Amino acid sequence: MTGAWRRSADGVVLRLRLTPKAARDAIEGCETLADGREVMKARVRAAPEDGKANEAARKLLAGALGLSASRITLESGATARLKAFHLAGDPAAIEAALAVLARRRD
Repeated sequence: MTGAWRRSADGVVLRLRLTPKAARDAIEGCETLADGREVMKARVRAAPEDGKANEAARKLLAGALGLSASRITLESGATARLKAFHLAGDPAAIEAALAVLARRRD
């Protein structure tokens, strides 16, 4: 398991570092920040205005994890690059899918 996510009672909470206004939408694996926290990296084409980048990140995660977008909610970081998303569902299945994404280098 990686430090970028943790189990919750009804799913998984994922720490995500989001880069808006990118050339493409992509999940780019995990990285360790300067303060030692591990996060999953993602980039979206949407601008960070009116929640558009957050919604794009939610849809990107849904597609990559095979979850319905309605099962993914933003818990914290609405206006920050570092965000926490709650992924509702079977924690073991979600963690397995996240482990595959963590190794990704798009």
